Amino acid sequence: MAHIQLNRPKELNALNLELMGELRDALKQLDADDQVRAIVLSGNEKAFAAGADIKQMAGKTAIDMYNIDQFSTWDTIKKIKKPIIAAVSGFALGGGCELTMLCDMIVASETARFGQPEIKLGVIPGAGGTQRLTRAVGKALAMEMVLTGRFITAQEAHQAGLINRIVPTELFLSEAIKLAAEVAAMSPIAIKMAKEAVLKAFDSTLEEGLHFERKNFYLLFASDDQKEGMQAFMEKRTPDFKGR
Repeated sequence: MAHIQLNRPKELNALNLELMGELRDALKQLDADDQVRAIVLSGNEKAFAAGADIKQMAGKTAIDMYNIDQFSTWDTIKKIKKPIIAAVSGFALGGGCELTMLCDMIVASETARFGQPEIKLGVIPGAGGTQRLTRAVGKALAMEMVLTGRFITAQEAHQAGLINRIVPTELFLSEAIKLAAEVAAMSPIAIKMAKEAVLKAFDSTLEEGLHFERKNFYLLFASDDQKEGMQAFMEKRTPDFKGR
């Protein structure tokens, strides 16, 4: 298990190009490391990330933004195969909220606040806030959050299905690490294929998704982990998964 911490505390971890580039590179490195089976991504108690760095964007033209192509970094992060668990406390706003939704699971503290306030700046979300949020919480709540910029509490986020669990603030990171360790104990190859299959549900029809799921199910029978997992079950012992 590996832990990445966003570390721009004075700016409440605002996501500028440099930070996102460093995050992309760190995730790619961990994705290629066979010793790492799950990744925790956190900010600090005050903020996971309070949005994009507005100072970096304010004077830009449409052509400037097109040429910068900042969202290609997000597309790369989306392709990380290993599970990423967001540990969220305080603000997860704008790009910060979108980044949590790019992760696979979210553990939030009681103080966590989620929102897409871009409308208050005369723009709209650009890294998935209108798409992933709608799929996560439904049209009505997503429309309210995007059109008014209202923040929702951790309790509202949990009730709407945006996050996995709420914990006391002092436990938000340790609980995320505990969840990552639970995931990391499973077969690494099965975890990757399971993540692929779940994500497939968001961009395919049910029939296409079922076909993809079935293909990955069959493919896992070519792995040593499948043999080890089923043999360990029959022998009533803990499996020793190797990721092969």
